[in-house]
Amino acid sequence: MLGKLSNETKKRLPPGQYLTTRFPVLHMGPVPVFDLKTWKFRVWGEVEQPLMLSWDEFSALPHIKLTMDIHCVTKWSKLDSTWEGVSLKTLRELGLVVPKEKARFVIQHAEYGYTANLPLEVMEGDNFLLATHYEGEPLTPEHGGPLRGVCGAIPGREELKDVYFWKGAKWLRGLEFSTTDQPGFWEQAGYHNDADVWLEQRVRGRRF
Repeated sequence: MLGKLSNETKKRLPPGQYLTTRFPVLHMGPVPVFDLKTWKFRVWGEVEQPLMLSWDEFSALPHIKLTMDIHCVTKWSKLDSTWEGVSLKTLRELGLVVPKEKARFVIQHAEYGYTANLPLEVMEGDNFLLATHYEGEPLTPEHGGPLRGVCGAIPGREELKDVYFWKGAKWLRGLEFSTTDQPGFWEQAGYHNDADVWLEQRVRGRRF
């Protein structure tokens, strides 16, 4: 918990959240160990052509940096966090991922069978990143490295949907494009499917 907040900071803090400068580590299960020589990233489902990339191939893709506010469903928020990685928009522009017309959702598949779901339009937003770096350093395993999904808020870009941090899967291994929604691990456990931070959509069926 921080001291007195400025009015500008208060505007950036969603309802029910508190500000922190830490980066808490939260996940289910043990931290996996990866061999980047055998690591693969896959894209499949409702796309024109499936894709598989090695870590070297993924790392060679054009990277962008984003500075975003991130908000966890456990009620902490961290402002101005800097991430680097590959955007889904970049994969589309390069012609590596071409969703079919009927694709509406993207399911993030991660280690241990963990999944997280988002509408395609959210995944293609300027505030979603397939992240490899945090604050200028490679993502640590505890924070989802070598690759995780990240969706945050870009100050001044209110048109972009901002969802709770669980909607970006740690230890990401692939994206499945789908015509239908497929609730992920936490959604099946009772968390809200939409997860809009400004509407406090934490638990399915109610706000708290």
